[in-house]
Amino acid sequence: MSWWCASSKYKGCDAIICDGAVRSGKTVCMSLSFVAWAFYAFNDTSFAVCGKTIASLRRNVIRPLVPLLTELGFGCTEKLSQNYIDICRDGRKNRFYLFGGRDESSASLIQGMTLGGVLLDEVALMPRSFVEQAIARCSVEGSKLWFNCNPENPMHWFYEEWIKKAESKNCLYLHFLMEDNPSLTPKIIERYKSLYSGAFYERFVEGKWVAAHGAVYPMFNSEVHVREPESTFFSEYYVSCDYGTVNPSSFGLWGKEGEHWYRLREYYFDSRAMGEQRTDEEHYSALDELIGGTKVRGVIVDPSAASFIECIRRHGKYNVIPAKNDVIDGIRKVSDALKDRKIMFSPSCRDCIREFSLYVWDNTSAKDKPRKEHDHAMDDVRYFVTTVLSTVDSGFFSVLVERPCK
Repeated sequence: MSWWCASSKYKGCDAIICDGAVRSGKTVCMSLSFVAWAFYAFNDTSFAVCGKTIASLRRNVIRPLVPLLTELGFGCTEKLSQNYIDICRDGRKNRFYLFGGRDESSASLIQGMTLGGVLLDEVALMPRSFVEQAIARCSVEGSKLWFNCNPENPMHWFYEEWIKKAESKNCLYLHFLMEDNPSLTPKIIERYKSLYSGAFYERFVEGKWVAAHGAVYPMFNSEVHVREPESTFFSEYYVSCDYGTVNPSSFGLWGKEGEHWYRLREYYFDSRAMGEQRTDEEHYSALDELIGGTKVRGVIVDPSAASFIECIRRHGKYNVIPAKNDVIDGIRKVSDALKDRKIMFSPSCRDCIREFSLYVWDNTSAKDKPRKEHDHAMDDVRYFVTTVLSTVDSGFFSVLVERPCK
């Protein structure tokens, strides 16, 4: 909080890096300290506060920060349409611009500015070009850089270029654990620890920069997750589809029983193994047979399968829902659903059960990604969880119903 003060032995550092566990207090400490330093060192100066997106930045940084600043006697005026906040106190006033570093094109947004400092929240999620452009804008004498993040792959550019070189770049490096957050009780800490496993546990709980390795879903247990439902009544039905022509196609019929979703039946067709390819119409016939008269609320399909989506819509029998297809975020949500036992699998879903044991991380990649093999049922399970289960749990869900032209 006070590393930049004249009495601190770290006052000569050009930057601060905070990494470590989730919910460890990094963001609130850093954002408060960033604003306090800005008023200690500057007046009538521009600064930048950056997140993955403007929406996540407002939710994770600005919304909790403004009430704290107000309690400390700062005045805050936010211009939503122009994405900046004017903050004043004791006759001093500084402007803090908000930026989202979503992709490579975001670098142009911050280009040309002159800044007294920049705070990059969740910097490991931003493209390198954006981060380096933001750093280059800090040309005012006495400017400093502020970084925080949760760990990612140890081959990540930020780990290689900044954390491993913190001393040579004159950075103060601080590593946080959940126990560093005084607002978390031991019970809450234990609950967070129970949410993760494997590499995600090492990263988000232990705060380590480790590679994802081994099985993608080590929490899958056939003795726990494979069983027949207790009844034959289901309140809702959906189908999830991973469509392939050369690669296998995998469809799963899901039914909701109480708080659980069961994968009741599946269709799995491997054209290489069968020695033939099926057309869109043949796959549609298999889909229709899988549903078998059940009133499904929607058929979730990989959005890249344009021809198959069009085939389903042309028949006019089922609502098509393009799947959400963020792989890593989807894997985390499926992991949560497995740990919470929200998804179960009928023993008849043999190919899906088989893939759980074969679906592994690609250890040859510098980025987190699973190997592109034994992943077809895994993809359709992920489409279901991210598109239906996660959205329903958040309290909002919408379906576009296509109506025939008259």
